[in-house]
Amino acid sequence: MNSKSLKTIRIGTRGSPLALWQANWVKSCLEEEHPHLTMELVRIATSGDKIQDVALAKIGGKGLFTKEIEESLLQYGSDIAVHSMKDVPVGLPAGLGISVILEREDPRDALVSRDGATKLADLKEGARIGTGSLRRTTQLLAYRPDLNIVSLRGNVQTRIKKMETENLDAVILAAAGLKRLGYEEMITEAISEDIMIPGVAQGAVGIETRLQDLPIMSALMPLDHEATNQAVEAERAFLRRLEGGCQVPIGAFATIDGDQLHIRGMVGSLDGKRIIKSERSGRVDDPGRIGYDLAGEVLEMGAGEILKEVYGNE
Repeated sequence: MNSKSLKTIRIGTRGSPLALWQANWVKSCLEEEHPHLTMELVRIATSGDKIQDVALAKIGGKGLFTKEIEESLLQYGSDIAVHSMKDVPVGLPAGLGISVILEREDPRDALVSRDGATKLADLKEGARIGTGSLRRTTQLLAYRPDLNIVSLRGNVQTRIKKMETENLDAVILAAAGLKRLGYEEMITEAISEDIMIPGVAQGAVGIETRLQDLPIMSALMPLDHEATNQAVEAERAFLRRLEGGCQVPIGAFATIDGDQLHIRGMVGSLDGKRIIKSERSGRVDDPGRIGYDLAGEVLEMGAGEILKEVYGNE
C-alpha cells in the first residue's frame, strides 16, 4: 500500500485558535502535496484545555495537551495528530510516534508590554509580568529579581487581554504563536537566548501517527523539515535524560550550521537564584547523543539537586 490508496486523512487537533491554525497549516500542506485526498479536522478537547483555573505546574501529569488526541489516534477516531512539539512528552504511547516535524517558526520567547514599547530591561521595578511557564519564570527572576511574576493560563488572545483585566505591565508568550496568529506587531521584544533559553521544541509543529500506518506516514513525508527534526531531536534528548516534562524549569535550544549542531541547555530553581547552563556541539548526524551528553553535563553541575527540589514542590 502507498499514499495513493488513501482517500481521507482525519487530522486530530485541539480547538484553540493556535492549534487550529497549525492544523489548517498541515491541512493546506497536505492538500498541496496530495490534491486527490480529502482532509478533515477532528477537534478534541484535552485535559489542559478543560482545566483553566489552575496553573499547569500544579495540575501534574504529562500529556495535558496530547493524551486525548493520542487516544483518538489509537481508537481510529483520527488518522494523524498535529501538536505543538513543546507540549509533547518525551515518552509516547506504544504504537504511536512523531513521524514528521515541519519547519520551525521563531523559537524565542517574546515580551508583549502593555504600553507597546517598554523592553524587558526597562520595565519599572516590581513590574507585574504574566506567564504560565516555570522555565520563563526562573529565567525572568534570574535576570530581574525585582519582577512580580503573575501566573497566567489561557490561549494567546486571553493572555494578551489579561494585561488589562489583571493590571499587568507585560506578558511573556512564544514568538511563534504570536507570529502565526498575526500578532507579530505586538511583540515589544524578542528575548535573546542569552537571557531566556527557549523551551524544548518551542516553535516546532509535529505530526503524530500510528507507527503501523504506512500509507499515512508515506503521505506525510514531504512535510518533514530535516534541520528542524534534528534540532528537536537533540532538545528532546536533553529533556529525556533529565526526566523532565513540559512544565518544569528546563530549556534547550539547538541550531545547525552545515554539518554541526550546537545546543544550549538550562535548568533553574523556581526562585531564579540558581541557574545552570551549558552548551555543546557535535556532528548533526547524531543529534540525540549531543543532547543526551549535554544533559549529563548539567547533571554533573548540580541540575539533579535543583530538579529534586522542583518536583518536591509540585
